[in-house]
Amino acid sequence: MAVRATIPWEGTVSLRLLFVPVFVLVFLVAVPAPAGAATTICNRYCDGRDAGLAPSDRQPVSSTLYGRRFTVHVNDTDAMAWASLDNGKAGDEVWLDRSFDGGRTWVDSRLGAGAVPAGATGRRTAQFNVDNWAANGVGALRACGKAGDRPELTCTAWTRSTWNAWDRRTAAATALMMRYNLGTGLFGDNDWWTSANALTAVIDNSRRSGMGSYRYAIATTYDKQVNAKLGQFRNEYLDDTGWWALAWVAAYDATGDSRYLNTARAGADHMFAYWDTRCGGGVWWKTDRLVKNAIENSLYIQLNAALSARIPGDTVYRGRALAGWTWFQSTGMLNSANLVNDGISLSTCRNNGSVTWTYNQGVLINALVQLNRLTGDAAALATARRIGDALVGSGYLSPGGILREPNESNTCSGDGASFKGAAIRGLGVLNGAVGGAYNSYLQRNADSAYLNDRDTLDAYGSHWAGPRTATDHRCQHSAVDLLNAAP
Repeated sequence: MAVRATIPWEGTVSLRLLFVPVFVLVFLVAVPAPAGAATTICNRYCDGRDAGLAPSDRQPVSSTLYGRRFTVHVNDTDAMAWASLDNGKAGDEVWLDRSFDGGRTWVDSRLGAGAVPAGATGRRTAQFNVDNWAANGVGALRACGKAGDRPELTCTAWTRSTWNAWDRRTAAATALMMRYNLGTGLFGDNDWWTSANALTAVIDNSRRSGMGSYRYAIATTYDKQVNAKLGQFRNEYLDDTGWWALAWVAAYDATGDSRYLNTARAGADHMFAYWDTRCGGGVWWKTDRLVKNAIENSLYIQLNAALSARIPGDTVYRGRALAGWTWFQSTGMLNSANLVNDGISLSTCRNNGSVTWTYNQGVLINALVQLNRLTGDAAALATARRIGDALVGSGYLSPGGILREPNESNTCSGDGASFKGAAIRGLGVLNGAVGGAYNSYLQRNADSAYLNDRDTLDAYGSHWAGPRTATDHRCQHSAVDLLNAAP
């Protein structure tokens, strides 16, 4: 559920969370889960294959404990891995753990566990599969072990093969899919509107990279959630409805399945039901009709323009898109600095002067590009360009040339971690429409995030300029959106 907050010094803002800097000192103790009956996985080969048969050996991560070295060896050719222990003594132990949720939990523990035999100084496990292809399990492995005469354990960082992860884009999408819940069809802790954005990022990644391995998520999400909330991916928050409807437009483009387009239309019609004449027009943010903000109205313009372009002979959605943009301009939410403030004051029906969140820039940019494609209105594209220039040139939103959310958190918790994804997605769409004018900005951000904000699984945190922080699906889809947009 979305959350709004009233901050005394800023007025009423359409916050999805309060960004409160939190500094957490974390002590990581590499203790594996209790051993149980490990799942035997058979992909190209079955678990337990001799490591000596591996045609390739990449060693991305290692750990040391009392002089012993524990290493993960990745066989990228077969998408398998094994662990080794070197410089050890008799009785020292080594094994692999396998996770299917990015290392948050693991049920396959102590895979290939064994001890260094008498007279030897090392040992290696057999090979084990990283992924579970038959069950759509996106996996990761780590090596763990201990000295035979001491109780402490050590584990390497989690890592994986280059299967479905052969470059920055595909590796980030694979890390995002580690956050996908096959049981619910949602991401993270069954989050709602951020799952719509994550699914959109996965679909866009498939189009951009050519990797279709995760297209199963489209039908899985649809089938498991189409009857949730108010049905057809509608709920009481009109911006949530807009995000989902746009995800289904992307799904329709990817698959040609008309049920996705029909659901997108249902979402647009639901939003239209909450357009009224208060302040001259506009869609309410929520069905309680208390707030009108930029985000749901930008999504409304984008969605209706996108639908009209895909429905032969349409005039209804075209008219709604045009009316939405006419009303938006009348509110002054697009300010004199060419940045979008968060909403309007119902007492004045004008710009409330609130925060210029990044996603408000990117979504309106995207909406105006769609409107230009639909109508040929050069003024719409020119306005999108002015917003794009203001976004990349803003010392507030792009300090040092790297996109940063106002009050950006040191964690990825809260919905606001999704904002930069929507912002950069819109800028990427504009970049394609104006011949690559933002290539250098997009590439600079992608390079910075890759170098400063990425872990061994290609999972990204909240700060694209660094330092690296913990991740979740919100930060991760934002990074996928960035890498999708970069040239």
